[in-house]
Amino acid sequence: MCRLRRQAEWRYSERRLRVPLLTLAMLFSSTLSARVLEVDVTGIVHPVTVEIIASALAQAEAQHADAVIVRLSTPGGLLDSTREIVEQILHSRIPVVMWVGPAGARAASAGFFLLEAGDVAAMAPGTNTGASHPVSSTGTPLDPIMNQKVENDTAALMRTIASHRGRNVDAAEKTVRESVSYTDREALDRHLIDLVAADPYALLRALDGREITRFDGSKQTLHFPRTDIEIFEPGIRERILSAIADPNIALLLLVIGALGIYAEFSSPGLVLPGVLGAISVLLGLTALAMFPIGWLGASLAILGLVFFALEAKFATHGILTAGGAIALLLGALLLIDTNEPALRIRFSMALALTIPFALITTFLLSIAVRARRNKVVTGVESLPGCAGVAVGEINPSGTVMVRGDYWNAVSSIRIGPAERIRVTAVDGLTLKVEALPPQ
Repeated sequence: MCRLRRQAEWRYSERRLRVPLLTLAMLFSSTLSARVLEVDVTGIVHPVTVEIIASALAQAEAQHADAVIVRLSTPGGLLDSTREIVEQILHSRIPVVMWVGPAGARAASAGFFLLEAGDVAAMAPGTNTGASHPVSSTGTPLDPIMNQKVENDTAALMRTIASHRGRNVDAAEKTVRESVSYTDREALDRHLIDLVAADPYALLRALDGREITRFDGSKQTLHFPRTDIEIFEPGIRERILSAIADPNIALLLLVIGALGIYAEFSSPGLVLPGVLGAISVLLGLTALAMFPIGWLGASLAILGLVFFALEAKFATHGILTAGGAIALLLGALLLIDTNEPALRIRFSMALALTIPFALITTFLLSIAVRARRNKVVTGVESLPGCAGVAVGEINPSGTVMVRGDYWNAVSSIRIGPAERIRVTAVDGLTLKVEALPPQ
């Protein structure tokens, strides 16, 4: 009887405790918020973008995040870097949501590949995407055979991504074959994206409870009841490289650096121009190292600088200067060897840098040349033409005082003491002088 009574009391106590425990569990689950990491991809897609995406995915995995939002606003970029990012997204253990935003943003060319690679593809109202056809680095059509190879390879990549994500393969391939672009509504109607959302929070609310298919075929249901979005902050190195990872900025840094170094060599001791110039050149070279360099363009740019330097030694009446400006301009336009227009150095930028650089270097060189050709104003060589006074009689030799110093002097005529003289020539440490008329 005692044992039965204890069992009954235990079951009663268990029923009494179950209600508050369930209540606490419900309250705890209601306050538990999902964790989402947002990373921005703005500007040109390049190797630094690959590093940023890789770091963001690694951080999200370490923090056991529920999803990663990649905000896209890009005109395109390098195809090799795009392939690397696509590979990272497809193999990510954390669901990756690609979102083109805010309004007015675009995911063109390489950006469309990244958009289609996401587990979820979304766009903000007033955005556009597409236009992924490869072009030459100069904007002119590629060689027919090479164009076909590049186009087929790029189209195959697009078909692979779209088919694995269950999206409209034909509409996606048209962005490569025909350079078709789509607005947010057109992309949604053609099943290139999954939804349209004005901001990341609206995007997560729309995705709450939605089932997605991962790249490996597994199903996963997204839960975002109360979501905190954490903005991914790149490291210092990635921030610096992102800031200068533009061919136009790299060229600007190189030109400013070259002028600073030349100014230091022209006027030794200034220090500041040399220091800033060296830093600018190193940053510019680091930025250019991230892009495929065309050796013809690099050779022309170097040749242009050589022509500017030779102008100081040879009187060519501006021929070398004009040749240097033309070579530097062509070198800037051909410096980046890529099929992506967004990575080309703009003609306006090349012209805006070449002309001032030519004018400034020509001005500095002309000053240096004039300085070398001017009459020497220091040392023994500067004495001819200087006035002085005879110290005692000169007949034919004696002593004179010139510029506060005593010199041995000779004269073809007698010069009396304290008479004013003028130096006509220098023979070693002896001055040849003549008498000046009395004042």
